Amino acid sequence: MPNERTPLIMSGVCGLTLETVTCGSQSDSTQDSSSGKPTQSPRRLNTFFGVMVPTVLSMFSIVLFLRTGFVVGHAGLLQGLLMLIVAYTIISLTILSICAISTNGAIQGGGAYYMVSRSLGPEFGGSIGLMFFLAKVFACGEYVLGLVEAILDIFGADPESPISEGVKVLPQGYWYTVLYSSVILLLCLLVCLVGAHIYSRTAFAILLVVTVSLLSIFISSVAVKPLDFIITHQGPNNQTLRYNTSYTGFSATTMRKNLGADYSVDYSTNSLMSFATVFAVLFTSCTGIMAGANMSGELKTPSVSIPKGTIAAVFYTFTVYLLLFLVVSATCDRTLLIQDYGLFQRINLWPPFVTIGIYCASLSAAMCAMIGASRILHALAVDHLFGLPLAPAAITSKSGNPWMAVLYTWGLAQVFFVQKLLLKAVTLWLLSPVWK
Repeated sequence: MPNERTPLIMSGVCGLTLETVTCGSQSDSTQDSSSGKPTQSPRRLNTFFGVMVPTVLSMFSIVLFLRTGFVVGHAGLLQGLLMLIVAYTIISLTILSICAISTNGAIQGGGAYYMVSRSLGPEFGGSIGLMFFLAKVFACGEYVLGLVEAILDIFGADPESPISEGVKVLPQGYWYTVLYSSVILLLCLLVCLVGAHIYSRTAFAILLVVTVSLLSIFISSVAVKPLDFIITHQGPNNQTLRYNTSYTGFSATTMRKNLGADYSVDYSTNSLMSFATVFAVLFTSCTGIMAGANMSGELKTPSVSIPKGTIAAVFYTFTVYLLLFLVVSATCDRTLLIQDYGLFQRINLWPPFVTIGIYCASLSAAMCAMIGASRILHALAVDHLFGLPLAPAAITSKSGNPWMAVLYTWGLAQVFFVQKLLLKAVTLWLLSPVWK
């Protein structure tokens, strides 16, 4: 019976052998022991730091702070809870599959790709692993762009005003967005290049900040007195739409009014919401369950840590979402829920708590996507399913960190930011006289 650490195939599509693909490096510390050169084992993370923390942060993301009111406002409390139960029921089926596969044998690096490829073979494993990798790369880019947008909402200068006022000092524009995104992506790259150990500690620090932000929301729901707001939006034909709304504090009357659904037009997209569209927004907050499994190569006991950590993270996030649904439905007028994504900032004792929580949630999700994608790519390279193009991604540091795979991921995510420039260049090339 072949060893669990043996690659799926002994020669890749380019005819490369195992020694060629790994470029003189090894994917596991036990293989290094045969060369007489002791290296530090990459398996240093336990259940809490390696699985639960990244999974919780991936499932929270920015949806927790900016779309909770949106879901309850349109769907109402009853349908909102139904959506939450359906979403978590769906991901529970996936979690049960992960638990069954991860406890059925030795688990190496690559997370879901490794488990699928060893169960269904290289054909299914390779295609699914590639899709997982690309999905993580695009998710990393989206999270970074979301963070930049959130930063510019607070610190972005008015493009129509030549003078910067207050904290609005950051110039705006397409290339400035690319610049800010590149800087944030570089920060994620530096953390991931150091290794999973530093990433896990950074993620834990971010989780503490996000937890403080959540506690401030729950405390504010009790401490803040009722408030009235006037919300304005730009309507059609440059009309200014005004909405009178209020924060009532805990009120049985407010909860009764928010029990049923009241789907209306979303102010940011001008589209009529429905059960399907609102559920689609909510379900995006449940798609981070693979974050812990992707760290399988750094876990001390992946067969134990992946099931325990993932299930604990799911129960924790479900409890937080449930409590938030109850709080906003009992304290906020429906108009406030529908017409203001940032309602948590309006009703907080100190609004920067929520702002910092949004920034940290987006940054952690971007780092998680980058490090998860790099581990999947490294596993694909070690199995040399795609031959020479991915051969360098098998290189690791002495501590077992696949730094070349991290660079691959960073490069593709960077291309994601300049896609507009690439599309313009391709269009000009196609319209050039060469094609006429």
